[in-house]
Amino acid sequence: MSEVAQDGAGQEPQPGPYVDLHAHTTASDGLASPEALVAAALAADLSAIAVTDHDTVAGVAAARAAAAGTALDVVAGVELSCSDDRREVHLLGLCLADLTPLDDVLESARVAREVRGEEMVARLNRLDIPVTMDMVMAHAGEGNVGRPHVARALVDGGWVPTFREAFDRYLGDGRPACVDRPKLTLADAIALVHRAGGVAVWAHPQSEGTREKVMRYVALGLDGLEVRHPSHPAPDVERLARFCDEFGLVRSGGSDWHGEPESWKPLGCQHVPAPWLDALRERAIRHAAAA
Repeated sequence: MSEVAQDGAGQEPQPGPYVDLHAHTTASDGLASPEALVAAALAADLSAIAVTDHDTVAGVAAARAAAAGTALDVVAGVELSCSDDRREVHLLGLCLADLTPLDDVLESARVAREVRGEEMVARLNRLDIPVTMDMVMAHAGEGNVGRPHVARALVDGGWVPTFREAFDRYLGDGRPACVDRPKLTLADAIALVHRAGGVAVWAHPQSEGTREKVMRYVALGLDGLEVRHPSHPAPDVERLARFCDEFGLVRSGGSDWHGEPESWKPLGCQHVPAPWLDALRERAIRHAAAA
């Protein structure tokens, strides 16, 4: 690739190849299988991709199998839904070395997601929308159930015209069919990622990524910030990159790809330099050495 990426922190531009450290598959709420994610990453000329499904690592093995024999590096990851003082925070676990510490916790999260899906369906039924759990599961398949699956069922049934309207009218935060689910505390989620041999990165902090919060999360063991994300305008990128320098955090970035065929955030769109992945792996090695 000839395009050059600027890291937003006043450092020298980094040439490609690029990596994408935030992508979802059908193991959670993505539309593309792990195999399709690998195919898309190869087509985008990426050198590495992180599989970061919501509260599951079920897509990692299939992606690695699909990438065997290619130059693509598949990074084991996860996106954990956490709570911080009753506010939802998403945490990326990247460069996971041992997935077994996650098994029991993520199985509990899977069950909680299914129970939550059933309650959302029940609330919609009380609103005279006869959607069924079978319709939702037709979209979820073997993946973790989430609001996007309910939204797609609503569109299929003709109760809303668009995916976006399903959230705006029924499923978005504070809307009548939205159901909260139990979440790990941020401290517990960071500790879980470390037990799995990974690095803990605050996903898409946006304007919530203030100095005060970053300092507090660093005290809990946070390793890095997702500096580049499609939702981050340039001032966010620059501020978060400065905080990485100030607090000794590693940078990460990715498209938050969900496999939509025509998306405003295509795979690889953040032009994340490969050395960022090297730094994440070095941090993981430091954790292992200190353990």
